[in-house]
Amino acid sequence: MAIRFRRIPLRDYFEFALADLAQRKLRTFLTSFGVTVGIGALTAMVGFGVGMQKNVTDNFTKLDLFNALTVLPDGFGAAAPARGRRGPDVRRPAPPKPESPLLDDAATARIAALPGVESAYPEVRFPAVIRWGRLEEFRLVQVVPARPGASRASSLAAGRMFANDEERAVVVSRGLLRQFDVPDPAKAVGATIEIAPLSLDLRGFDPSKLGSFLSGKGLPFKKEFSSFPIAGVMDGGGAGGPMGLGSDILLPPGPAAGMSKLPITNIWDLFRAGEGKLGYSAVNVRLASPGAAAAVRRAVREMGFSTFALIDQFEQIKTGFVIMDMFLAAIAMIAIFVASLGIINTMVMAVLERTSEIGIMKAVGASPRDIQKVFIFESSLIGLAGGICGIVLGWAVSRGINPIINYFGARQDLPALEYFRFPPWLILGAVGFAFLVSLVSGLYPARRAAKIDPAAALRHE
Repeated sequence: MAIRFRRIPLRDYFEFALADLAQRKLRTFLTSFGVTVGIGALTAMVGFGVGMQKNVTDNFTKLDLFNALTVLPDGFGAAAPARGRRGPDVRRPAPPKPESPLLDDAATARIAALPGVESAYPEVRFPAVIRWGRLEEFRLVQVVPARPGASRASSLAAGRMFANDEERAVVVSRGLLRQFDVPDPAKAVGATIEIAPLSLDLRGFDPSKLGSFLSGKGLPFKKEFSSFPIAGVMDGGGAGGPMGLGSDILLPPGPAAGMSKLPITNIWDLFRAGEGKLGYSAVNVRLASPGAAAAVRRAVREMGFSTFALIDQFEQIKTGFVIMDMFLAAIAMIAIFVASLGIINTMVMAVLERTSEIGIMKAVGASPRDIQKVFIFESSLIGLAGGICGIVLGWAVSRGINPIINYFGARQDLPALEYFRFPPWLILGAVGFAFLVSLVSGLYPARRAAKIDPAAALRHE
């Protein structure tokens, strides 16, 4: 009478797998380590992409850019192609149309009165020489009202923003203080800094010396320094609109109005000034909520102005991060593929070494399906252990790399950030993926073991 092989409980599969893997400790360790390296690379790279995306989203929220809108003279925001000397196309802003309305104080007031607009102020910057003791730096000074300046658009390292539009005080950036060899922002609060706006002085200008003027000698500029106490120190650049033009000095409108300065900060201001239509190059608008953006933009366009908002580019930025994540994951998949070959090699060797054992199991009634389960269970344990260790390895690598990135970022005046993120879906997905890869890698060795003839296996030495 034939002996019927009893059904193997899952616990026995687990015990069989652990016992066999324990007999081949070095081979099991090396195979699992291959999976660990692959999963560690995968989680670290994808975690970097996830971290960068979260940092961008958090910065948009922190800087309130979802509620930010920039109004420009009609046509000023468009890009026109130009040929550089080296051949490739260069994008430059197109000048505003001659018939476009003037973006002046009256237009700013009309924009501020629109439903859904919380505040609106012109983008005013002027070139100036900044002096601290005997050291001087040339910078663009930005004029910012107190209310927008106190918003989340400015992150202060020390001190405060100015209390009102008439307060005689300035807010400077940490980067500017480093240029003046002042590493501690707290020590700069309350100190005095001098500002000399660039302005024309034609009283001593001699037309007969036009040649020397054109050669850069005897330029009709003057420097009149005004002293201001430092009220606060910013972590980064200025609190302007989302145009990427941060300033190192913020000044309230009241003191700025009494300073003699050039109202020109870019080449297009020269064209508009020549037409008698200088106005403002931009007006920064803060919305009450992102939902008001469409209505406000429509109303602004009806006034004859153009609009720009970084929120329009946010979806493209997110798409770019998805592509970056896929690229990083594809690189890590090379290591996963090599690890899967290691699992296949290990399991094939296990089948060859356990041929006699397989013959005995079949002789006492084990079905080919039972044999398959034993080897698939072993390969799955290798992948599961490698996946868990890979998560730990990826996290440990990120802990070591993140301070290095922040160290070099600090030298460029960048704030410290968490560049790696490991959300639960990434951890569970990485472990599940390692388990799946090892499971698939064990299918061929398991089928090979199931097809072994029991009579030939018993004669195998």
